[in-house]
Amino acid sequence: MAKDRERSIDRASLVMLKKADEENWETAWDRFEKMQPQCKFGIEGVCCRICSMGPCRIIPGRTDHGICGANVDTIAARNLVRMIAGGAAAHSDHGRDVAHALLLAAQDESSDYEIKDPVKLREVANVYGIGLNGASDREIAVALAKRALANFGQQEGELELAHRAPKRRVERWQELGIMPRGIDREIVEIMHRTHMGVDTDYRNIMKQGLRCALSDGWGGSMIATELQDILFGTPTPIRATCNLGTLEKDQVNIVVHGHEPVLSEMVVVAAQDPELLQLADKVGAKGINIAGMCCTANEILMRHGVPVAGNFLQQELAMMTGAVDLMMVDVQCIMPALSDLSQRFHTKLVSTSPKAKFPGVEHVEFSEEHALDIAKQLLRMGVENFANRDKAPFIPQETMDLIGGFTAESVFDFLGGTYRATYRPLNDAIIDGRLRGAAGIVGCNNPKITHDFGHVEMAKELIKNDVLVVAGGCSAIADAKAGLMRPEVAFELAGKGLQEICEAVGIPPVLHLGSCVDNSRILMTLAHVVNEGGLGEDISDLPVAGAAPEWMSEKAVSIGFYFVASGVFTTLGMPLPVLGSENLTRLVTEELEGTVGGKFAFEPDPVKAAHLMIDHIDKKRAALKLKEVMYA
Repeated sequence: MAKDRERSIDRASLVMLKKADEENWETAWDRFEKMQPQCKFGIEGVCCRICSMGPCRIIPGRTDHGICGANVDTIAARNLVRMIAGGAAAHSDHGRDVAHALLLAAQDESSDYEIKDPVKLREVANVYGIGLNGASDREIAVALAKRALANFGQQEGELELAHRAPKRRVERWQELGIMPRGIDREIVEIMHRTHMGVDTDYRNIMKQGLRCALSDGWGGSMIATELQDILFGTPTPIRATCNLGTLEKDQVNIVVHGHEPVLSEMVVVAAQDPELLQLADKVGAKGINIAGMCCTANEILMRHGVPVAGNFLQQELAMMTGAVDLMMVDVQCIMPALSDLSQRFHTKLVSTSPKAKFPGVEHVEFSEEHALDIAKQLLRMGVENFANRDKAPFIPQETMDLIGGFTAESVFDFLGGTYRATYRPLNDAIIDGRLRGAAGIVGCNNPKITHDFGHVEMAKELIKNDVLVVAGGCSAIADAKAGLMRPEVAFELAGKGLQEICEAVGIPPVLHLGSCVDNSRILMTLAHVVNEGGLGEDISDLPVAGAAPEWMSEKAVSIGFYFVASGVFTTLGMPLPVLGSENLTRLVTEELEGTVGGKFAFEPDPVKAAHLMIDHIDKKRAALKLKEVMYA
């Protein structure tokens, strides 16, 4: 088990990795080992493939320029902003699909979807300047969906949602020329600027990278989060369970995997269908168990309490249990390896998005117009496949309780109360020194880092030092599996000041804020803190920090940059691919702070990274002349 301990700290994953080794089943960790040594040019960002004169690579002392004459700064900056564009495109296309679903729901009275949060509908419509007097929910929703869709292709003006940021922050973006205009425009402009023979000034290239990232965080991602809340309901704190032990040996196990909840919401409804439940009983199952994987898991967890089977690096392990009767996937973070792996097991793997098909995998295309019918069709496939299951599936027993479903809105209520909704208690707790500050830990898993170790150890170190932690995406699932999302853990691991707050309010010291697209909830929380007063006039004044200790995807790069561009100091467990360029490294780790107020730090040790964040928080407290931390 020694090798497996290096691969993960999660007990359920260790059990499955041992089983995989015994059965000679290949996992992402095995493929990572076969890939060693990895390309140093790629890691440092100094390999250029944007034209067929190359690929070119910079070798210090031998080749200082590519064939076209591009230097190391140009090459590294181009590579980096193309990652931002890829991440922003993924999140923003998610938002576009949700806006389309809202439009269909509002225009079609027979739609399977309904507007579940009319209050938020009006709040967001007001941001867009949509008239509300006498208009019905459907009329407002049609207008809002059309305005949101227009944000993607708009060529002039500024994104309305970006104006929710504090006034000083908006003014800074405008002065720097990075206020986002249209979502698709910023992505396209990156691709144009980084074409051979266009922009070669690394600073100018990065300026567009910042603007593109902002169009994600304060644009596409925020559209996705807000419109999902309107359609599916704004989450409220809810109890649930997590880890591979949530798979049931005597029930039909349906795993929903991916990122877009337009299908998974309908799957939750379909699982209660009497006809399907009767069919499950007929094939010998005691029910239908829905479990989530990755960010779809977070979406249906926080609205319905549906259990979470695991995060990114557990998707293969879930299938290896032999207990998954159907795994339906949509987009983002789906390993192509699942295609071959499903052939070894009875699991029926089904793709559902026209944007993501897999060779040899059955495809059932999802459409919002027939959402519930398609969800029932998929569940029927899983129920019928139950009879093909090995009678003795290998399911680890590990599960953990959690409370999930916190939002920027719920902070108003759980601190201020239903009839005195306010951020004042949170601000006062920071001002008085009971709370040192707050930190957001987000992002992926990566086999380069021991699975879940970075997320969990960083969170534990921060809460020990009276820093309230909010988490999203695979990071949130990691913390939940480690038990950090139980209120009682505050008395075991949190500092005394944070303990007092958790006890008074009944919250865990690590708060679940949703999927990776829901990192926009953190942006709104920071804006609310500034607007409440007493902690400066801009996000960059706040005693807060961010981190992605196990990041791996382009989405994480875009997220990191929109937090830095919003004024947040952000640590990464692995460096961005910039180390081959001293100038670009200096720009992102030092100089950006002087312009946008945030910067990156690269630190693989999660405890050391946590103390970089604590030092930054203390520096911001000193600048605000706040009281000493009460229990330091």
